[in-house]
Amino acid sequence: MLQGYPGGGYCEDVPSTTSSPDDAVSAGDIPAEAPRELRIAYVPGVTPGKWIRRWEERMPHIPLHAEMHDGGGPAEAVRGGSADMAFVRLPIGREGLSVIPLYEEQAVVVAPKGHEISVFEEVALADLDQESFLDVAALGGPEPALQVVASGAGLVILPMSVARHFNVKDTVARRATDAPGTEIALVWATDSTDEVLEEFIGIVRGRTAQSSRQPSAQPVKEKKAPKPDRRGGSGAKKAAPKVAQRYAPNPDKGRGKGSRKNGKR
Repeated sequence: MLQGYPGGGYCEDVPSTTSSPDDAVSAGDIPAEAPRELRIAYVPGVTPGKWIRRWEERMPHIPLHAEMHDGGGPAEAVRGGSADMAFVRLPIGREGLSVIPLYEEQAVVVAPKGHEISVFEEVALADLDQESFLDVAALGGPEPALQVVASGAGLVILPMSVARHFNVKDTVARRATDAPGTEIALVWATDSTDEVLEEFIGIVRGRTAQSSRQPSAQPVKEKKAPKPDRRGGSGAKKAAPKVAQRYAPNPDKGRGKGSRKNGKR
């Protein structure tokens, strides 16, 4: 069987023993550093479109890729390195993560179409204590849980944004006045914070492109060109400083003979 070789050939292509293996690896075999990009993960119900559009306007040289994950997927994507930042639904484990809470979500009760809650604009959970509520996580997440609700097997409580996102046919959702809300936050690995992430944080928090807190708005300091050396090169001797004359110059200095009478003015 032919054996692989670091230079891309096989054993019969191996150079003579006088050449080292390093000599056979060309510069083209060394992988170049990948261009920077920003990878965003988010939970269902979050609509990152407005932030993505602002990013593309301000930072067109850095592509942004966004992907939706179910449940705790976004936070794990950040921990695993497959995402740079994530929009998550709190609470989550915060070890090693920086977390910025963004906004709260309204909870809704979702029931099968034709249920009595459909005649109200909002309901209280205390008035539904006789109903059968389903465990969303046990059913595999919001979408399959809503399919079960549509079949008439029970009700679920979800963030309004999630119920609207999946919008399963034959279900109805009403605001729950006494159900605790949920909170969306932006998270990233604390030790990976850099100017690219700071730029996206500012966009999410509503800073303008001209904000002094945005890295892209910071003025670029131009290095001043060194002054030309007028001494005729680095080897030229440094000119001696001028010293003020203490006496009047000799009027006869530099003149030929006969310019003055001997010893007389």
